[in-house]
Amino acid sequence: MATTEAAENQSPAQADDGNARTRDNNRGGGGGRGRGGPGGGRDNNRGRGRGGRDDRRGGRGGDDDGEELIEKLVHINRVAKVVKGGKRFGFAALVVVGDGKGRVGFGHGKAREVPEAINKATAAAKKKMIRVPLKEGRTLHHDGKGHFGAGRVVVRSAPAGTGIIAGGPMRAVFEALGVADVVTKSVGTSNPYNMIRATFDGLTNQSSPKSVAQRRGKKVADLLGRGGQVSEAEAQAEAEAITE
Repeated sequence: MATTEAAENQSPAQADDGNARTRDNNRGGGGGRGRGGPGGGRDNNRGRGRGGRDDRRGGRGGDDDGEELIEKLVHINRVAKVVKGGKRFGFAALVVVGDGKGRVGFGHGKAREVPEAINKATAAAKKKMIRVPLKEGRTLHHDGKGHFGAGRVVVRSAPAGTGIIAGGPMRAVFEALGVADVVTKSVGTSNPYNMIRATFDGLTNQSSPKSVAQRRGKKVADLLGRGGQVSEAEAQAEAEAITE
């Protein structure tokens, strides 16, 4: 009854003002819930979706770059083609690529611009990488020779601290390969293409004691015994130290 009497005592203007305030409050609350609920959810979902896509892209990039490769530009040659309107210049690049852990490859590419030629050569080098067994991860297991055309090279293993004694294209190959101690000599042509091919011919002939023992059906310690010059304990320790 009190509520009814209060309502009856209110003037029409006061009643209209109260109803308007009630409607404004309802609108504000509903609007806040609407914006904070579905709208906020959409914004959050968009943020999570974009973040997820960016993470996936970053993951793919990380997989591609997971293997850090050493790229060495050995030689760039400019060639010209004479046409009716003048000369058209092109570029040929020779690149050596390696992982510094026993894998190396070389490739060459041609294009109208230098960066494109380098990219082509790098892609070709990555497809033709070979694995070379290394002794203690720093030098070759044995001496070797390689030749291609008029190019002839000699590669020799060296003790620790020797460094890379090589010049020109051969140095780039051994730096990309991860060799720290080696002695080399190039006899014949100085053409970088033939020198690189001759060097790779010598590296492909490299073999490790482990592969020789498997091929001959023997143990690595038997091969390292050297006809009784080394004790069995030393030969066994040396065999256990060989990983490739």
